[in-house]
Amino acid sequence: MGTLLLDPIAFSIGSLNVHWYGLILGTAAIAGLLLAMQEGKRFGIPSDFFMDLLLLGVPSAIIGARIYYVAFQWDDYKDNFWDVFKIWQGGIAIYGALIGAIICAFFYFRHKGYNFWRIVDICAPGLLIGQAIGRWGNFVNQEAYGGPVEESFLRNTLHLPDFIVNQMNVQGTYHHPAFLYESIWNIVGLLLFFILRRQRFMRAGELFLSYFIWYSIGRFFIEGLRTDSLAFQGPEWLASLIHGMWSPMTAMGFEEGYLDPAYGNIRISQLLAIAFVLIAIVLIVVRRVTGASKERYSDPIVSTKTPAVKADDELTSMDKEKDNKDASHSNKGSSDQKKE
Repeated sequence: MGTLLLDPIAFSIGSLNVHWYGLILGTAAIAGLLLAMQEGKRFGIPSDFFMDLLLLGVPSAIIGARIYYVAFQWDDYKDNFWDVFKIWQGGIAIYGALIGAIICAFFYFRHKGYNFWRIVDICAPGLLIGQAIGRWGNFVNQEAYGGPVEESFLRNTLHLPDFIVNQMNVQGTYHHPAFLYESIWNIVGLLLFFILRRQRFMRAGELFLSYFIWYSIGRFFIEGLRTDSLAFQGPEWLASLIHGMWSPMTAMGFEEGYLDPAYGNIRISQLLAIAFVLIAIVLIVVRRVTGASKERYSDPIVSTKTPAVKADDELTSMDKEKDNKDASHSNKGSSDQKKE
C-alpha cells in the first residue's frame, strides 16, 4: 500500500494558499472561545469580553509559541531569518503559546477589572479542547510523531483507520501517532474538567492550575515517544531521573523515541512538564493555606470596574424615582386644590 500524504494546502485563492494547519488552528481557537462564552454566561460575563480576549490572545500565543521554538532552534534560522515567520510549515511550541497567552490575559483582565484566577478557570476547558483539535494540524503536516512502530501495531493493536495509519508512514517507516495520543488525553481531561468545575470544593484558580497538572502529565509521557523533541545537554543525573520517571511506559511496551546524543540528552518539554506540575501543586497548597483562594469556582464573578457603574445607575434610578414621587405629590396637591 502506498503512503498517503495529505496535501497541506486546503485550497487556493489566486496566489494565496490556505493551509490546513491554519484552518485547524482557527477551528481550535473558535471551539475554545465557544466553551468560554457558554460558561461565562453563568457568571454574567458578556460574550464580547471573550471575543476580545481571543482577538488579543491568539496573536500573543502564536508569537510566544514561535519565539519559544525558534529560540531553541536558532541554528536552523540564523542564516534564514525569513523562515522564522513561516509558521504554516510547523514549528510552534505549546508551552511558548501558553506563556504568550497568559501574559496577554493578565494585562487584559487587569484592564477589564476582573480577577485573573476567576477568568482563567473559565478558560481552562477551552485550552484543552483547543489543543485537542490543534494537534490534528501536526497530523496534516506529518510532524510531532513518535518513534518507529510496526504497521500491525497501528492497524491491529490500536485499530486506527487507514487515513491515520497511512499518514504515519513517514518515508517508508511507520511511527507512533503522538498527536493522536495527546489529542485523546486532552479530550479525557476536558470531560473531567466539566465534572470538576461543578464541585463545591473547587476554589478560585484551581481548575486552571489543574489544567497544567493534567496536560503536563500527559505531555511528559507522550513527549518521550517523539523523535523531534527540543532538547539540551544537561547533567547525567537529571537525564537519568527523567528516564526513570518515564520507565512505566517501557513496562507497558513502549520505547522511547530516538534522541541524538549530540543534540541533547534532556527533552525540554519533559523538564518543563515536571516543573509545571510541581509549581501548580505548590500554588494550590499555598493559596489554600494563605486564604488567597477563599473564593469558590461557583461564586459570583464581579469586575472591580462594574460596581461604580452600577452605583451610578442605581443613583440615577433613585433620583428618577424621587422625581416621579415629587411629581405625583404635586399633581395630587393641584387636584385637591381644584376640589376645594
